[in-house]
Amino acid sequence: MNGLHLSTTLIISLCYNTRMGILYLVATPIGNLEDVTLRALRVLGEVGTIAAEDTRRSRKLLSHYEIDTPLLSYHEHNKAARQDQILAALADGDMALVSDAGTPGLSDPGYELVQAALQAGHRVSPIPGASAPIAALVASGLPTDAFVFIGYLPRRAAERRKLLSSVATEKRTMVVFEAPHRLLASLQDMQAVFGDQRIVAACRELTKIHEEIVRSTLSDLCRHFTSKKPRGEFTLVISGKPEGERWQEPLVCRRLEELIAQGIKPSEAARQVASQSGWTRQQVYQLALEEQS
Repeated sequence: MNGLHLSTTLIISLCYNTRMGILYLVATPIGNLEDVTLRALRVLGEVGTIAAEDTRRSRKLLSHYEIDTPLLSYHEHNKAARQDQILAALADGDMALVSDAGTPGLSDPGYELVQAALQAGHRVSPIPGASAPIAALVASGLPTDAFVFIGYLPRRAAERRKLLSSVATEKRTMVVFEAPHRLLASLQDMQAVFGDQRIVAACRELTKIHEEIVRSTLSDLCRHFTSKKPRGEFTLVISGKPEGERWQEPLVCRRLEELIAQGIKPSEAARQVASQSGWTRQQVYQLALEEQS
């Protein structure tokens, strides 16, 4: 009995002392360095290593708060090579993951590391804080009870219009990211697909000195950013499809093409599009015939 008791005690002791490292997902400021939580600073100072999207940007934040935790780069171009190294480090202790700004795992390779850490048996713990999509959403003046986060719009125009067409009937508020040099083209594509009844909040430099939020129709925003060159990364908050909104003709044609390409007869495709677009079945069917000719 004593031998059994000792063996059981030893096993329990070993299991208790074997601790898997925790991967902390630490939100960092999106602009203003004051927008970091006390808990985030404590965790960043306590973990063994910080995996950062851009070590140069992260080092500025750490230096500001006198944190000297070692940094390891982890980004889109080295994620495959770094994953095993990070998992090995987690086996020895806790780590933190940070992005360039905001909450890691949103529109960056962080979610892949989270999946790998969970599959390896590690605990993943979020340290909440700043988030550009949420900051833009709550300041937009648009409905916040339900929304869709789309992330970055495709760089190529054809792919971008295809994506926009796929969410043209979305009734919830939508949030997207866009780079300044593609902003005007994306706004023009939105106007071509959505029409001009939508309200959009174009948010830039959030939490910074030159913070700017422009709320208007797509046509007004196109004029605004034609005369004023866009600067800084943008978060766009777009109102959902209003009741009774009539689709623009390019969207009707695009949706018809998609359905007919799936093998659906023009008459049936016209019926489906008419039920969503605000066009009559006859009008849509005529477009379908023109597409076929």
